[in-house]
Amino acid sequence: MKTDIINLVKSGLQRVPELEGFLDDHVADNAVERTKDPTHGDFSSNIAMRYAKVTNKNPRDLASIIIKEIPESNLVKKIEIAGPGFINFHMSDLAFHEEISKIITTKDLYGKSQKKRKEKILLEFVSANPTGPLHVGHGRHAAYGATLGNILDAAGYSVKREYYVNDAGRQMDILCISVIIRMLEINTPNLLMPAAGYQGDYIETIAASLNKKINNNLVAIFLNLQNENINQDKEQYIDILIQSAKDTLGLNEFNVIKKISLELIRTDIEDDLKEFGVTFDTWFSENSLAEEGHIKTTLSLLENKKLLYKKDGAIWFKATEFDDEKDRVVTRENKNNTYFTSDIAYHHNKKVRGFDRLIDILGSDHHGYIARVRAGLVAMGHQEKDLEVELVQFVNLFRAAKKQSMSTRSGEFVTLRQLREEVGNDAARFFYIMRSNEQHLDFDLELAKTKSNENPVYYIQYAHARIASVFRQLEEKKFNYNEQIGKDNISALVTNKEKSIMSFLSRFPEVIELSANNRAPHNLAQYLRDLANEFHSYYNDSIFIVEDENIRNARMLLIKATQLIIKSGLQLLGVSSPKSM
Repeated sequence: MKTDIINLVKSGLQRVPELEGFLDDHVADNAVERTKDPTHGDFSSNIAMRYAKVTNKNPRDLASIIIKEIPESNLVKKIEIAGPGFINFHMSDLAFHEEISKIITTKDLYGKSQKKRKEKILLEFVSANPTGPLHVGHGRHAAYGATLGNILDAAGYSVKREYYVNDAGRQMDILCISVIIRMLEINTPNLLMPAAGYQGDYIETIAASLNKKINNNLVAIFLNLQNENINQDKEQYIDILIQSAKDTLGLNEFNVIKKISLELIRTDIEDDLKEFGVTFDTWFSENSLAEEGHIKTTLSLLENKKLLYKKDGAIWFKATEFDDEKDRVVTRENKNNTYFTSDIAYHHNKKVRGFDRLIDILGSDHHGYIARVRAGLVAMGHQEKDLEVELVQFVNLFRAAKKQSMSTRSGEFVTLRQLREEVGNDAARFFYIMRSNEQHLDFDLELAKTKSNENPVYYIQYAHARIASVFRQLEEKKFNYNEQIGKDNISALVTNKEKSIMSFLSRFPEVIELSANNRAPHNLAQYLRDLANEFHSYYNDSIFIVEDENIRNARMLLIKATQLIIKSGLQLLGVSSPKSM
């Protein structure tokens, strides 16, 4: 419906001589909005105010000229000027009737763009270190990323979803040594897990599953190191253990244990996410950046552009030339590349693979990461706008008003799987995205499990189930639902509540577009909650199954359209639509 008004405005603008040479489709596309006050009509355009300066006319006078040139349409009942020069459109009843018919005809395609956009998007999200199960904080990233991907798809974008597997670096070595200690601990109970090791039960599970014998000499070495380093810094101590294991077992054996441990955890993460309705097109290995020469290519590219220099034995990238706050080390004195080097090589690789826009979904503590990676991309010849980072704030999980710990090192964290088992996938998916990703989220377990109107996901699903119940009642009373009779008599829907629902349903395409453009799934969640409220109010105030065949089918048509939109919206959120509750 909004598109119809935009097209009418564009047609009018093209007939105004004073605007010749100034017209821009992008301006017109963004100059029409829904009105907040229905007394001002259904849509409002500020197009006259946007072009007033270039035409040297008063906005109200220009608005009057534009209105005269807008073609007549049976979708528009009245056009008027308001305030300093707004053009307000009052839609006809026919416009809303046609929209309801369109919903019934197109079903789950309604509101979704049939025109595919050229921009190819790579959406990277979750990408948690594979050092343990996903916790409830990762769950918010998963729900937000998956839902945003669905909405971008619906808006016509070509979207690929990617998980970046951090399978290189020190954290993987810490994982490996933690597993080795648990393997040795079975026969050596006085061997203690270092404070910097991973403490969770999953480490014991991995250790028990490994059918491997460990060099007995390592037990004595570790016990000796344990006594010698009792007051040692915990990070230095675990590094000593790691090096000792590599020396004693041999690097090849150490890496075999590491690889098996990594794959067990990565598989568990993938299974956990699949059960949560979150899947990825690619799982990109950090190790592959070095193995396949991407890091070497990146460093050569920067060196050829004279953007690297040596200082204090390290190699630095001139990041300050690209608006970063300071230059960045790419290769340390010990010849090892930094995490930053992997990051810019990875993002350069994304562009090489043909993606136009790179959307990274990261934790809010990664704010400083944005400028440095963007600097690397620009330095390698890409555009600053190619990288977009959406930051997700932390989750506070409350159980009986007590905040839960989520530290992966301590082993005291609550896993995503545990949360899903307790509240269900539907509640978890909805609660994670019902607030803006930029806001902290207090996840209330008790509310998520409540079957009441206070629980937003239950409230929306109940609206869908209530409509299904009405159709069952219709069948029980031996009435047939005739869609065509409903369409033919939709003009019989004249109450304020019926008109309000029709107006609300017609907003669905705009909500998808808004949610996609603003990367804001919570807008869709709020819309569905408001729509459910509209329906419940209509349900409590109306009788659908009446004797009059024409009115009955018209009302059934309206609630069927409502059910279709609720189901379509919930699908985008990754939430089910039960027919009974």
